[in-house]
Amino acid sequence: MSLGYAEKLSFIEDVGNVGMTEFFDPPKALQEKIEQLAKLIEKSKHLVVFTGAGISTSCGIPDFRGPKGIWTLQREGRPLPESSLPFHRAMPGVTHMALVGLEKAGILKFVISQNVDGLHLRSGIPREKLAELHGNSFMEACPSCGIEYLRDFEVETIGLKETSRRCSNAKCGAKLKDTVLDWEDALPSKEMNPAEKHCKMADVVLCLGTSLQITPACNLPLKSLRGGGKIVIVNLQKTPKDKKASLVIHGFVDKVIAGVMDFLNLRIPPYIRIDLFQIIVTQSLSADKKFVNWTLRVASVHGPNAPVPFIKSVEVCFSETQKYKTASLDKQPFQLKSDGCGCPCTQINIPFDFKVSTKCLKLDKDAIFHKLRDTAVQDFRCGQNAVIEKQAISSPKSEETVYAIVTNIKTFESHCQSNGDLKWPKDSANGTETSRKRSNSRKRKSRP
Repeated sequence: MSLGYAEKLSFIEDVGNVGMTEFFDPPKALQEKIEQLAKLIEKSKHLVVFTGAGISTSCGIPDFRGPKGIWTLQREGRPLPESSLPFHRAMPGVTHMALVGLEKAGILKFVISQNVDGLHLRSGIPREKLAELHGNSFMEACPSCGIEYLRDFEVETIGLKETSRRCSNAKCGAKLKDTVLDWEDALPSKEMNPAEKHCKMADVVLCLGTSLQITPACNLPLKSLRGGGKIVIVNLQKTPKDKKASLVIHGFVDKVIAGVMDFLNLRIPPYIRIDLFQIIVTQSLSADKKFVNWTLRVASVHGPNAPVPFIKSVEVCFSETQKYKTASLDKQPFQLKSDGCGCPCTQINIPFDFKVSTKCLKLDKDAIFHKLRDTAVQDFRCGQNAVIEKQAISSPKSEETVYAIVTNIKTFESHCQSNGDLKWPKDSANGTETSRKRSNSRKRKSRP
């Protein structure tokens, strides 16, 4: 069972009022600073971005130290924010996707994140160019062979504990562990080492939406100074590192980054979310061999007991020639069985054939994903799907078909209006459940 919201926020310390007051640069000064930042980025040879909770607030995930942050509300005894969507349905926002645009343009070399929301990976930042210092709520890792598994559901544990799944590597099979650190856990060298390396190489470290108060992570940007690099801080609250920065911008991160992208004449790419699921059809003869019993199941590709969080219900339909009634499945596991009595029964809205093939099919996933994304952008709609894999199993006789489906589309315009407001087209969904995995201010230790 997944940890409850209250359990994830069970340890709170009084960290004082530092960084709780929000500041806003005057419009004219803000615009000048945005242009100054854009010029720094334009000239940069090795740009590194260091992100905190402030870049995800527009995605519906609250921050910690802001006036409406988790720590602030709990300290004041006020109720925590609620949202209409669960944590796993959070979508990358303007800043996340702008960073993807900068990376694709060859400008952004590395991203260091203190967030556990997984939005950088989902946005399209390559794993090899990302250090997730505190882990990822949607990631499991094999402690034996090191393989990482990005899930479409929130992993049920924190603190590097064993989960209920095993490594799918046939030569391994070790029990997987979550990747989210608890407060006594040291920062993993796998994330810290490349983060330190890139900060030392950086000529600009851009700190976005972070209070720069959690050590040792907050000291990473300072490593750029020894090589003549510059630090830029964009945050609504003052930080302990402001005096070390060449430029401090007090404004909404989305607004600042959108302005930078405008100045650089770079487009913010759309976010296209593609999820995977599988349909499993199993057949067997009844005991008297008069009827064919069959089972249809819509399942996760992450394991037999894994949830399918992005599907709320399944409607199963048949062609008129098969004379089956339509059925709606609204509880997981989505499964429908026939009892072999020969009576009409019900099933699902994605076409399949009762004739289980004997052929296996494995297609080019990347090519299919690329085509789905292109079509989604052109048509601006969800619901498109394509088969990416099909496997036939002889005993019991069954067919497993894996589908890729576009479930979310979100597009942005970086254009800033004269009144300073951002605009972007209506997107498919907004907001997330505030399912934060940590809420403490203890110092972390660097792992040797």
